[in-house]
Amino acid sequence: MVNRLSPRDAMYYFLDDARSTTHLGALLVIDPCAGEGTKAGDTATGENGSASASVSRRPAIDYQSLVSLVENRLQRAPRYRQVVREVTLGLARPVWVDDRDFDINFHIRRSGLPRPGGPTDLAELISRVMSRPLDRTRPLWEMYLIEGLADGRLAILTKSHRCLIDGPEHPEISEVICDDTDTPESLPEELWMPGSPPGTTSLVIGALAEAMARPGDLVETMVHGNGLVSEVRSAVGNTVRRFGDVVGQLTDSAPRSPLNNSGTTTRTFTTASVPRRDCAKIAEHHNCTVTDVELAIISGVMRRWMLSVDPATVPADTVRVVIPLSTRDPGVEVEAESEPGWISVGKPSFVTDLPVGESNPTVRLAQVAGLADRYAQSSRRMSTGPSPLFPELGMVPFADISSRAFRSLDSRSYNVPVAMSTAPVADRFVLGVPVREVFYIPVLVSPRALAVSVVEYGDRLQFAFMADRGVIRDLPDMADYVAESFEELLVTG
Repeated sequence: MVNRLSPRDAMYYFLDDARSTTHLGALLVIDPCAGEGTKAGDTATGENGSASASVSRRPAIDYQSLVSLVENRLQRAPRYRQVVREVTLGLARPVWVDDRDFDINFHIRRSGLPRPGGPTDLAELISRVMSRPLDRTRPLWEMYLIEGLADGRLAILTKSHRCLIDGPEHPEISEVICDDTDTPESLPEELWMPGSPPGTTSLVIGALAEAMARPGDLVETMVHGNGLVSEVRSAVGNTVRRFGDVVGQLTDSAPRSPLNNSGTTTRTFTTASVPRRDCAKIAEHHNCTVTDVELAIISGVMRRWMLSVDPATVPADTVRVVIPLSTRDPGVEVEAESEPGWISVGKPSFVTDLPVGESNPTVRLAQVAGLADRYAQSSRRMSTGPSPLFPELGMVPFADISSRAFRSLDSRSYNVPVAMSTAPVADRFVLGVPVREVFYIPVLVSPRALAVSVVEYGDRLQFAFMADRGVIRDLPDMADYVAESFEELLVTG
């Protein structure tokens, strides 16, 4: 039995083009020196027989130890040892097959910054890495151990194609390598052997068998003289009718913006963070949620960016964003037993407007909260992300056309995707070493020029911005805009 990509994963796979690749990832900043020294409760006997505190140094993280860790944890992320294989003539969705030449040292790489590396140096390195497409002949991921950060810190950067990630059963590799205690979990040793890949003939025969088993039987269609093209045409018609009203409602009021353009394949990246405790105080003072404060900060960032582009013009009234529905209704979140993480994809979401035309930060916060509450309850604002244009068919005979059509329809539904964690993420460790900062690197799908993420980690709200360098050349300024927007809200709170 072949393991096919789901319709949604196949759509993301085919969304890649010469301008972009749909990958996402995470940046983990770790501190090998944190907590070195005395461990609570540990004692040792000194020369004079008295009890003295024992000194324990945390284990070092180097390239080899990281490779060993990932090798041990890959059994929890089997897709990371598989490649995507397309079926001849697009008779069925692509399949996952084991990479018989899997080389973990190709995927895990070592990089360094000129010491002492600062945030700007790190952001530039990440920008270069995320600008490069993934090698489609290999499993679609990369990981970098980045050395040379100030204060002896290290960073781990992950880069995964969106089609690899699909809920708790298929997590992103950054979450797989982390533990929730400083004692690393060691999984049983796994002797992994790649399975035999299916032959081209068997894939074609299997695809035809699946097609014949579907309702609207392909053989009957051909007997009636309609043929394959007619079936595709019928599927497209059904899809357009089913999604047409939703797309029309989403696109009727999305404001025109340069944020819906894409100019180059080159990415630029920056981060910022603010204290969560202070944001909670702001939320309590204004009788709203921390999520509202996060959106208000992003609204202030967007307003400042628009004014920086053309100070002589008044910013547009709104910027439309898409955010997870679970930020408004925790009941839609995934399984209760799963720990909150920083990579959340494929969940229900909705679009709402950020009032960037409003100059008063207090009024802006109130409007953000009111709009988000109203739109989260409106079914016409619901969105579950990209949907294949051929959902009834296993085949994808015109995948490139399908993906371009989706991109064209979807490009006007909102201006900026905003990925947000729906609950604070508990402390994480890599090989017993504390993870001090976590940033989610959001996917940037053409033709959008900006994507934003927010992760609640520790006592910080961690903002990350990924942009098309050809459209937004001053992205590092957004880190300053985050601080300014937070400060003006803090004053009002």
